[in-house]
Order: sequence, then C-alpha cells, then structure tokens
Amino acid sequence: MPAEERSLFRDGMLIVIAIALGKFIFHCYFNNQYGYFRDEFDYMACGNHLAWGYVDQPPLIPFLIHICRAVLGDSLRSIRFIPALASSLLVVQTAVLARELGGRRFAVVLSAIAVLIAPQYLSNGSLLGTNCLEPNLWMGCAYFAVLAIKRNDPRYWLWFGVVAGIGLQEKYSIALFGLGMVVGLLLTPQRRVFLNPWIWLGGFAAFLIFLPNLLWNIHNQWPFVQLMHNIRADGRDVVLPLPQFFFQQIMLIDPITAPIWIRGLVAPFVSPGLKPYRALAWCYLVCFTVFFVLHGKNYYLSPIYPMLLAAGAVAIEATIERRPIAHPETESVRSGPNRLVWLKPIIVILLLASGAHLAPLTVPILSPSEFLVYLKYLPLKPPVMEHGHERAPLPQWYADQFGWEEIVAETATAYNRLSPAERPGCGIFAQDYGQAGAIDFLGPRYGLPPSLSGHQTYWLWGPRGYSGNCLVVLGDSRERLEELFEHVEYVGTSADNPYALEKEIAVYICRGAKFGTLENIWPQLKKWR
Repeated sequence: MPAEERSLFRDGMLIVIAIALGKFIFHCYFNNQYGYFRDEFDYMACGNHLAWGYVDQPPLIPFLIHICRAVLGDSLRSIRFIPALASSLLVVQTAVLARELGGRRFAVVLSAIAVLIAPQYLSNGSLLGTNCLEPNLWMGCAYFAVLAIKRNDPRYWLWFGVVAGIGLQEKYSIALFGLGMVVGLLLTPQRRVFLNPWIWLGGFAAFLIFLPNLLWNIHNQWPFVQLMHNIRADGRDVVLPLPQFFFQQIMLIDPITAPIWIRGLVAPFVSPGLKPYRALAWCYLVCFTVFFVLHGKNYYLSPIYPMLLAAGAVAIEATIERRPIAHPETESVRSGPNRLVWLKPIIVILLLASGAHLAPLTVPILSPSEFLVYLKYLPLKPPVMEHGHERAPLPQWYADQFGWEEIVAETATAYNRLSPAERPGCGIFAQDYGQAGAIDFLGPRYGLPPSLSGHQTYWLWGPRGYSGNCLVVLGDSRERLEELFEHVEYVGTSADNPYALEKEIAVYICRGAKFGTLENIWPQLKKWR
C-alpha cells in the first residue's frame, strides 16, 4: 500500500470520509419530507435577478442556487443539494483541522463525530440559506491560519484573505471572524506576522473580492445597514441575557459536546502543544463578546465551533493517551504508559446516542404530528429567536415549510376571477418575500404572473410596469385597502394549515387606485425589516 494511503488510514481520515458520505446521504434522503422554506423562496427569487448584492444578503448563495437549479432542477432535494454537500464537507474540514493541530486517529474521528451530531450543523444541511456555507468558509480561514502558524509560512495568510473575501460575498459576519483573528494575533507572539507583507496582501485580496458588493451597497444607500437598523428599532429579535446566550450556544452544538469545545477553548492557553494557536481561542472570545453585546441571534456564533471541537478533541485524546500534544515543530510524540483506551468507545457511543436523540429537532425525520409528540418528551424546548415565532406550534425552521401551497392556491382563485382583459394589467402584491417568493416559484403552475412586494429586495425590483389600478393584494386589512382603492373585493382566506407559521392569509381584488399610479406610491411601500 502506498505511504500516502497508509497515512490516511492511520489518521482515521477514511473513517471521516465515510462519516461525511453517510451524512450526505442522510440529508438527501430526508430533505424532501416537508415543504419549501420561506427563505428558500427569497434565495431563488434573488437567483432569478442576479446582481452584486441584495437587501438582506450578499450575492453568493443566490448565484449558487441559480446554477444548481439550472443543473439539477427545482425539487426539494435539488434546492438543498448545496446545504447537504456543505454540511458533509464540514465534517472533513473539522477532522483535517484536528489532524493539523496534532491529533491522531481518535482526535480526528472524535472531532468529525462531534460535528456530525451538532443540531446546528444538521439544520444547516437541511435548509438552503447563508448559514449552510458559513461554517465552511470560517473553517477555511481557520485552516490557513493554522497552517501559517504551524509551518511558519506567512504565505498562507494570502489564502486566508481569499477565503475571507469569498465569505464576505456569502455572509457579512465573517468580517467579525477576521477581526477576532487580528485581535488574537496581536495578543500573542504571532503578532510579528504583521511585519510581513503576506498578511497585508491577504487583507487586500479579501477587499478586492468583496469590492463589487461593497460598491453595490454604496450605490443603493447601504440597504443591509438600513435593514439591521430597522430590525433593531422594531425589537423583533429576542434579546438574551448572558447566561441564556451561553446556554443556547451549548444547545446549538449539542450539550454532550460542550466538554469538547470548552476544552478546545481552554487548551491553547494551558497546553504547550496548542499554545501557538492561542489566536484562535482569542478569536472566539472576541466573536462571542461582540455578538452578545450587539444582541445577535444565538446561531450567529455557530460557524466558529468546529475549530474548538477540533482543538478539544486533540486535547482529550492527549489526556486519554497520557501524552503531551505534539508541538508544531515536532513530528511525533511518544505516548506514555497506562492509556485509558476504554474511554474512547464510551465517548463515541455517548455522542452518537445524544445525536440520534436530538436529530429530529433539526432534520424532518418525523411527521409533524409525530414531532409534536416527540417535543413533549424533550426536557428542554427549542429556542425562540424572534417574538413573531412564539405562536407557531412547530419550531420556526419547520413551521415556515408549511402553508405556502394554500396561499398560492387562494391567490390563483382571486386571479381567475379577473376578466381576460384585466389580467395582463393586474399585479399581485404580497406583504413579504415569503408570500411573494412562493407565488413566483409555485404560481406558474396556476398561471400566475410574478409578484410584487415592498419587502426586502422585492422593493428594489419596483412595480414591474404595473399601474396599480388593479391589484390582487395578500395579507392586508380591508380598512387600509379601502383608503387606497375605490372598489375592494374580498375573495377568501387561504386554507388553514395547522403547522404553518403564516396561515389564513386574506386575499382581495382591488380596483380603481386613488393614489394615481403604483410608481407614485412605491417609495411608501418600502419595508426593510
């Protein structure tokens, strides 16, 4: 057998690849059990209008879903192919990090299993969103940071910058990871890297890759900044006190993995073999502090945990085998006597058992009715991140996969009431990108035209040439509509779906605009929140 293959087998990477492949098949099987998720409609709509930016996101995910739909089609499994692949790849990335940090076979496999079972990463693999690629990009940066430190080769900071620039085109929060790394480097002997041009070239590369989106934001008066300001002003998000914020971090990554990642946070400060990587630990502390102070949602910090799980797995392995962790300049360190090897299978079994127990929380393994029964027996309930989600019988990530077919069907009923002469000039106005995106995606089978909305990027696309003299309007009040139109006809309410977050949406046909043209009133319809 070639030396390289022997090395892969010895390090446990073949086991890791098998775990990742199993995770990918698992997601592909269960990813079509419910329906399309609200945000998925938004990403697909944005993918139909390719640009360098959107109100609530950078352009990478819409671009990728545009390509994915062209190649694989519009089925749920196709839409969620990228999340399933990215979540599975994260298992391999984490194991590679553990190996680079000095881990052997058990550390490599342990880190992979810890990522495999984490509820947040299972969720990332089950829904299309900016969260699905975020951990991969953060860990891509962490990988090049580790290589730069381990091999004392500053050229890796250039690749750190390239990955960070791509990350900025996927989700802006990776900028905080970059800030945390800068602070971490400044607080450690690694600060000498700032005397080398490669890290500055890395920063310049990140800026160049991000520049098109930056220019788009400037041209459109900083939509994302406006959006964040409006969300904060509305008080939409649930603000957590420090103990609860920390507790929810534990829940997102599975409580049984907490000793692993907490050990990974502490080890760089106390273990000689991991001390060269203290910048990573400082980076976590900076990110945690900023997200808490800015009242970020609990999952905003989740992309950073794979590197802590990797470091913790390395430290735990060294403890079990009673040996020091290998220093970056040391190729191998001999193990001491009296290994506690019996702990290894126990740890793995406990992790897998906990993961199997919590998997239905984030992967639609159960039917909705079965899930509600399952939820009753959980000692802890899923966290609520927005006040508007509190009314849903299911967690929001499930509830927002129901009700869209009913809304589109009722909209089609209204549209079919229009005379053939009215239809070409009658637009469909929705209150949010969920409704609008559902009509754009599901509506063509009913013969519906593209929708209009003032919500998020739909507002930038404008009234699409409609005068507004005839509109099918979803989800507004009759009183308000009668102030805007001469004639308001109530058509009906979308059929009640007991599992949906957005249900029983009223649909009206409105004729005779009092406001002139839709172009005149469009600035007032802007809803960035």
